[in-house]
Amino acid sequence: MHSGITRRWIRGSLLVTVLLLVVIEGMFLYSTTRSYYDGVQQSMYQRFSSISGQLKVYGGDTARRMAANRSLALRRMVEQFSDKDKYEFMLLDGQGSVIASTSGTSAAGIISARDFEEAQTSADGYGTAVYTTSTGELVMSVCCLVPYAAEEISAMRMVTSLSLVRQQLLNTVLLSLLVAGAALGFAVTSGLYFVRSIVVPLGQVERAAADIARGDLGVRLPETDPPRDEMDRLRGSINRMARGLAETEKMKNEFISSVSHELRTPLTSIRGWVETLETLDDPQDANYRKGLDIIHSETGRLYNMVEELLDFSRLQNGGIHMECRPLDLVAELTDALLFCEPRIQQEGLELSYAEPEEMIPVYADPDRLRQVFINVLDNAIKYSAPGGRITVKLWAGEYKAFVEIIDQGRGIPPEDIGSVKSKFVKGSNAVRGSGIGLALVDSIMTALDGTLDLRSTLGRGTVVTLGLPLYRQ
Repeated sequence: MHSGITRRWIRGSLLVTVLLLVVIEGMFLYSTTRSYYDGVQQSMYQRFSSISGQLKVYGGDTARRMAANRSLALRRMVEQFSDKDKYEFMLLDGQGSVIASTSGTSAAGIISARDFEEAQTSADGYGTAVYTTSTGELVMSVCCLVPYAAEEISAMRMVTSLSLVRQQLLNTVLLSLLVAGAALGFAVTSGLYFVRSIVVPLGQVERAAADIARGDLGVRLPETDPPRDEMDRLRGSINRMARGLAETEKMKNEFISSVSHELRTPLTSIRGWVETLETLDDPQDANYRKGLDIIHSETGRLYNMVEELLDFSRLQNGGIHMECRPLDLVAELTDALLFCEPRIQQEGLELSYAEPEEMIPVYADPDRLRQVFINVLDNAIKYSAPGGRITVKLWAGEYKAFVEIIDQGRGIPPEDIGSVKSKFVKGSNAVRGSGIGLALVDSIMTALDGTLDLRSTLGRGTVVTLGLPLYRQ
């Protein structure tokens, strides 16, 4: 997969880079060529401007004499032209034919009429042509109309070879191609390094994620502290996820083991008494009645545990529909306490509760609210020693109603206080039960837009505070 990504990136990157370099190279060569040609052209323009300035000073008695003097001066300039090795200087008549030339010939084969024709039609009297001569040489010719009467001379022309310019352009092209090649090589090399710096770590993350998906929760990715980039943060997130899943798996296994143990105890008792009852023929036997009572009690205990597990599963999956309606929290709490009071007395505990005189309206599901109260009271009873007191307080705040259930039991260890509300967690000093009572209570309170807070001191007891929004019509 990684090699496929790399290959696709290289192909796409190469295509984009090559296209970009071709465009840049074309623009550079065009501008360079124009710069060289313009430089040659401007050089000849300056020479024509100088010659025109010299012609201006020639005078005479008559216009004809002035024209003759200028014609003679131009012919002398051709004969005495000092840059014959660089330029061919010509004088042209009104038809564009060569009258005089620095080479002393008619310059046949090296001239083109395009520059003369352009000069006659242009506003500034200049015309330029770039062409190849009959000998295959690339040249530039510039024609300038004579601004003053000079007998039959109508225009001046200069022709120069572009061989040196072509050579310089060729050198420039080679140099630019080398630079473009170096840029392409650098782009590909740096791109490969960049891609590999991403693809290789992504490959590690992919393999780690696949291992985790197969159930190998011990896999870990290398981390840096502090993280240097997004990839380091991603590896850290993967490692935290793996550790969290491993911890959840551990808690789940411990939970299954705990529930299995809790289920085994009443089942063992039921099985033992069933075997005992099979040996008894007299229904009036005291052991017969005792066995039926124990079987009934343990069956109810099993039923409650299974219902608790099912309720928790439904709440986690959103399968329980809350049938909420306006309730009097005072009446609901009082009913739950009346239900639990016989057991509180049976365990040798004292209940302290002052029922408020005024009702406290809340909006909740009465069955689930009763389940919350009974679960919390059940924990208070289980973890309290005989002679202890269970105190229940109820009051209304500005926006919420609060129920506080305080026991004087063994308390919750500090290391467990933050996790006892989590699913699959059973405290280190927990007694019998499935271990999901508080998790179920927390889920129900969350569904009712309520809160569950715990405070506990080891060896001195626990305070459970339930909060519900007040119902306002």
